[in-house]
Parts: sequence; structure tokens; C-alpha cells
Amino acid sequence: MDKDDLILPKDFPKLKNDAFLLACRGQKTPHVPVWCMRQAGRYLPEFRESRAGKDFFATCRSPAACCELTLQPLRRFPFDAAIIFSDILVIPQAMGMDVQMVAGKGPTFPEPLKEPEDLLLLQSKVDVNKELDYVFKAITLTRHKLEGKVPLIGFTGAPWTLMAYMIEGGGSTTQSKAKRWLYRHPEASHQLLKMLTDIIVEYLLGQVAAGAQALQVFESHAGYLGPVEFQEFSLPYLRDIARKVKDQLKESGQDVPMIVFAKDGHYGLEDLSQSHYEVVGLDWTIDPRSARERTGGKVSLQGNMDPCALYAPKERISEIVKKMLEGFGTRGYIANLGHGLYPDMDPENVGAFVEAVHTHSRHLLNLK
Repeated sequence: MDKDDLILPKDFPKLKNDAFLLACRGQKTPHVPVWCMRQAGRYLPEFRESRAGKDFFATCRSPAACCELTLQPLRRFPFDAAIIFSDILVIPQAMGMDVQMVAGKGPTFPEPLKEPEDLLLLQSKVDVNKELDYVFKAITLTRHKLEGKVPLIGFTGAPWTLMAYMIEGGGSTTQSKAKRWLYRHPEASHQLLKMLTDIIVEYLLGQVAAGAQALQVFESHAGYLGPVEFQEFSLPYLRDIARKVKDQLKESGQDVPMIVFAKDGHYGLEDLSQSHYEVVGLDWTIDPRSARERTGGKVSLQGNMDPCALYAPKERISEIVKKMLEGFGTRGYIANLGHGLYPDMDPENVGAFVEAVHTHSRHLLNLK
């Protein structure tokens, strides 16, 4: 047995920096907290070195490897939160689907779902504790190794986003095969979305039990739906996930903030702000002031600098951050990018982004 398997989800070190958790709940913070989606990623030379020659999903199944990759960016930058290194496609794998990470192509399903009958091939009742135990072990190990430096975020893909991958067999610029199901097989689509929702709820509860202090739900493919399809095939399931997770946590006296990130789902902003999540993550195409107005102070907001702004010189990054902070304000706000970091980004510019958020937000808070 690996010694990391003996580490238990209890007696965690005391949290030293709770700015991120306070901001999730709209409370006062000493500075605006900041983290980046894909902060553990290929833009870091040490990440590339750790991952060299190793199968992606084999890495995901190694708690020690996931822990190391999660901690790498925190050794370089004063981020206010860590997010566990994993992948949203571990859920389709747990349901019995083969998923491979193909170099130059990305995630690939050799046998995607083609017709509703294919749903019979899936494991509808997944033993989450058995199938996704490696994620829970990674969370527990990482929470201990963080030594209370910052909170640890767990995450999942949302039902529609996972469904799209399972039908498309990988990335797609149109999601036309997945959307074909919505229009031609609405009943089977709801059956699959419900199946995914049940597994996701169990999965998120397992992450909290393992030590996750916040949860993010990635609806990365929201933008491929129009307002009508979003209302039918995405929003009800996003709401169900938050409500069910919170109800079960409440029974054990736990309160873990949840973030929903529906990329390109502008049309759903008002609905998302009333869907039981404490935080709504925003992509970079939404104006901060408009987002504040449309969400009416019901939720904290997270985002939303254009990731490509990190290609700018450091002084320009600082200006962009200042303007973004002025737009969002300093209360109930978590600075982030409007999507994940790209592999060719300069780590120094990521550092400049983090520093600019801390410096400008402290200045704005001192002006009050």
C-alpha cells in the first residue's frame, strides 16, 4: 500500500488565508482573491517536466502526481486558492466509456454514443467511491500538503458539457452531433442528463468528504445552446446539482460554497444568479458592470479577464486588471481569467496578473 493511501480526510491544517472563501460569500476581504483556471498547466516548465512521457489519465489516477501538479503554481505565485488537478472526463470513464488523451487532438472517445440504445451500454449506477476514489485520495493528500496555505477547490463538468463530449467523441466547433440528440431524442437526452446529474452529486459530496473547501461546476459548452435549449437541457440540472449537494451537506452541518461557470452563457446570467450557487463565473465577453447589474447583488462574481491579455506587456496587464477591478468592485468578487491559461503563456505574466490584482485591490480598499 502506498503511504499516501494512509492519509485520512481529518485533522487538516488550519487555514491561513480565507480571502477566497470570504469573497465567495460576499464578505469583507483584505484584498480581492485571485486564482486561474488551468493554473496547474503546461505554461509551467515544471508541469511539462513532471508530465513528460506519462499518459494523461494515468497521471489523473495518481494521487501523488495530482497533488504535486496542484501545488506547483502555488510555489511560484501567491494565488488565493488551489484547484485539484484532475479532468472532467473521469465521469464518463467511471460510467464505462473509454477516453484517451491523444497528442495534438485532445480527449478522444474511440466509441462515442451514437443512438439512444447506446445508453444501455453505460453503467447507470456508478459506485463513485470505488470508481473515483483516486480523485478523493488526491484531494485529501493535497489538502494536507497545502498546510493551510489556501483553500482547495474541487470540480466537475456539468451534465450537458459531459453529454456533448460523450456523443461528439471529443472536441467540436459546432456540437452538432450532441445537439442533434437534443432535437431528435429529447427523452433520451434527459435520461442521460439525469444519469450524469446523479453521479455528479455523489462525486461532489465525495470531494467535500475528502477535503474540498469549495466546488466549481464547469458548463464549458453552454455557449452552444440557445436560451430555449439552455432552459431545458442545462439550467434544471445545474440547479439540481447545487440544491442536492447543499441539502445533503446541510444535514451534516457543512456549508461549502459552489461556483457555476457557464462559458458563453450570457443569456442565462439572471437565471444562473438564482440557481443556488454562491458564485457565478464569467467569461471575458461580459462587461463587469453589466454583470453586476444583471445579477442584482444576489451572488458573488468570478472572472473575467481575457486570457489573451496575458500576452500583453506587464504594465498593460496592470492597467487591464485595474479597470476590471473598478468594474466589479472589491466586495463579493474573485479575480480570475474568463477561461483557462494557455500553454504558451509566460509564467512571469501570470505572476504580474496576480500581483496587479493584489496591489490594485488593496489600494481600492484603502480608499474606502
